[in-house]
Amino acid sequence: MAIKLDKKIVGYGVAKDEVSSDEDRVRDASQAESNIIQMHERVERPEMLLGSTYKVKTPLTEHALYVTINDIILNLGTEHELRRPFEIFINSKNMDHFQWIVALTRIVSAVFRKGGDVTFLVEELRSVFDPRGGYFKKGGKFMPSLVAEIGDVIENHLRYIGLIKDDGLDERQKDFIAEKRNQYNAAMQAGDPQQGSDFPDGAQLCAKCHTKAMIQMDGCLTCLNCGESKCG
Repeated sequence: MAIKLDKKIVGYGVAKDEVSSDEDRVRDASQAESNIIQMHERVERPEMLLGSTYKVKTPLTEHALYVTINDIILNLGTEHELRRPFEIFINSKNMDHFQWIVALTRIVSAVFRKGGDVTFLVEELRSVFDPRGGYFKKGGKFMPSLVAEIGDVIENHLRYIGLIKDDGLDERQKDFIAEKRNQYNAAMQAGDPQQGSDFPDGAQLCAKCHTKAMIQMDGCLTCLNCGESKCG
């Protein structure tokens, strides 16, 4: 259809349809996302890495183990900045476990550098049981093996850098545990608490948090550490 112009043309512009504008926005967002560096095995190791060293002293070995986990910072200075574990080293004066410790550190480091969700390592390592039996850490937490304690160290580090979120107990659970603890302490006025433990002497091992904190109250086993109860 022809349009008659009665006035002089003083300017012009090219109109874009909305579909093209949407495509441009999607393209721009895609390009911005492609510039975000994710962890993968081709990421080169920088000259310096941030690291944390954890001391592990167990009754299974005379000398302590020192576990060092180094992290790499991706997308430094941007809103997409990430801190991811890059490598792990374990050192000790005790050479009895040298071969499997070296093998373990190389495998775990390779998984770190592979990228993706590395939190599964925690459960895999913590499910390793020593045929000679485990031991209790200070505070009453049970460790089924030395490998499991290394997994516990990795979990603590992943929580520290934010890869594992610690939901913790809600206020209702905290009040419930505090009430049960007060009731138990009132019923057990005689006797001293167990040395090196935050929980009452005679407490049983909790199957959920592996802490010796299960007590019998009102005919029901209740954990004073995580709130687990056989009565629901």
